[in-house]
Amino acid sequence: MITDYSILAAQLKELAEIDRNYISVMANASALLMDTMDQINWAGFYLVMDGMLKVGPFQGKPACVLISRGKGVCGTAWEKGTTLVVPDVHAFPGHIACDSASRSEIVIPIRCEGKVAAVLDIDSPVENRFSEEDRYGLEEIARIIEDMAVWQL
Repeated sequence: MITDYSILAAQLKELAEIDRNYISVMANASALLMDTMDQINWAGFYLVMDGMLKVGPFQGKPACVLISRGKGVCGTAWEKGTTLVVPDVHAFPGHIACDSASRSEIVIPIRCEGKVAAVLDIDSPVENRFSEEDRYGLEEIARIIEDMAVWQL
């Protein structure tokens, strides 16, 4: 099944209109992603706090709580400020195995006032799960969060 990112984006915008608090927006975004994307086992956010990535709203199994800048896929996406699509996480240098079932991952930085304030992280138990269409659609979800969420950091 292919995710219809235009519908997903419209749903997220509607929910963000109700409550623009960044935690509420991220909580609903992670629930929407988990509900609408197939072959994923984790969808959520890590927030930049106190010089680390700290786990934020998510759907899935328990997660790593703290991630250092430049460590694993999330920390590397934060450090580089760019989307990372990893077809095989076990081949990624320094991969942090929070869930041994995860095989592929996509991480998208989310900015507030020009700085990376969070990352959107989605894992899959399927190798090479994420396409360019997923990348484009999920980057749009990240832009909606950047544009609509009210940050209270």
